[in-house]
Amino acid sequence: MSTDARPILEFRDVNVHYGPVHVLKDVNIEIFAGEMVCLLGGNASGKTTTLKTILGMVQPSAGDVVVDGNVMTGATTADIVSHGVTMVPENRRLFKRMTVKENLEIGAYLRTDRENLADELDAIFEMFPRVKERLSQKAGTLSGGEQQMVAVGRALMAKPKVLLMDEPSMGLAPVLVQQNFEIIERINDAGVTVFMVEQNANMALSIADRGYVLQTGRIVLDDTAEALMANEDLRKAYLGDVE
Repeated sequence: MSTDARPILEFRDVNVHYGPVHVLKDVNIEIFAGEMVCLLGGNASGKTTTLKTILGMVQPSAGDVVVDGNVMTGATTADIVSHGVTMVPENRRLFKRMTVKENLEIGAYLRTDRENLADELDAIFEMFPRVKERLSQKAGTLSGGEQQMVAVGRALMAKPKVLLMDEPSMGLAPVLVQQNFEIIERINDAGVTVFMVEQNANMALSIADRGYVLQTGRIVLDDTAEALMANEDLRKAYLGDVE
């Protein structure tokens, strides 16, 4: 984990309104290079809005989103992606009628260093040998686990500084959830900073460095993953009653 003084991704007193509804309230988040940080919270807590705000799909009514020292408030999604932020969306959202190779290439659409794309593909094939075997297959014909590998590979083709993951366990069978979190861990071990929104608090905290807990738009807890796992209130609210 990096000891850089400056966060690579930061929320500074961010507030978001949908009309009269105050969705995010004075949210402060700091993520440093090389970290894996999870954002936990129940339904309607503001987790998805947080990701949309990072990507510029929703604009703060107050406060700033900062990427690698650059204030990105008001920037377009394309501009934010070009600054090194990419997301693996909930339910993967591949282009199902396109081949695996075409889906991967779409991930690199903003890259200007086209000559390095082959190296990126090789790195993805090394991480996910099965993706290489399925290159000419339509993405819609893949299993859930294979689709997740392609979705992650597509995001990595953008060569992100920060990889956002929206509910990576959603819609996957339990055996694939475990496999998926191992994939996320490998990506982080390879040096990619990961910010993950996840309902499965146990799994997320088992691989994260730190976590934030969002409740009705406010950060109510912020600690190391280990401390959050041991937090009695959090255990009751999100982890089930574990004796």
